Amino acid sequence: MTEFTPLSALAGGALIGLSASLLMLLTGRIAGISGILGGCLIAGAGDRDWRLAFIAGLIAAPLLGALLNAPLELPRMPDNWFLIAVAGFLVGFGARMGGGCTSGHGVCGIARLSGRSLVATAVFMSAGFVAVFLMRHVFGG
Repeated sequence: MTEFTPLSALAGGALIGLSASLLMLLTGRIAGISGILGGCLIAGAGDRDWRLAFIAGLIAAPLLGALLNAPLELPRMPDNWFLIAVAGFLVGFGARMGGGCTSGHGVCGIARLSGRSLVATAVFMSAGFVAVFLMRHVFGG
């Protein structure tokens, strides 16, 4: 992203907050992607339908935006598939070790004033800052 777009950022953040709040109020569930996906992978999970619908919505939304010619920027990815695989493994490992992902802790946990989520989000953000600094200023990516 190269532009500062406060109105679209505010609207997007409000929609994420509203969606997370409605999921919590109506179902008692937390909108953490790793937990939602993990619940789909458990054999015999009785609440798989809403989880699959949630994940389908995550996939369908940008596809629908592309069909409607919404200005969607493609993510910049490194050409090194090994680096992508290692990064994905580390993100998954960190989400598992931290008891949830950035969306669960950062959006829902902080909203509930969870101490564990405040610490987890601080760690996620710090690790992200360090990773960006290393990739842009040390390794020259």
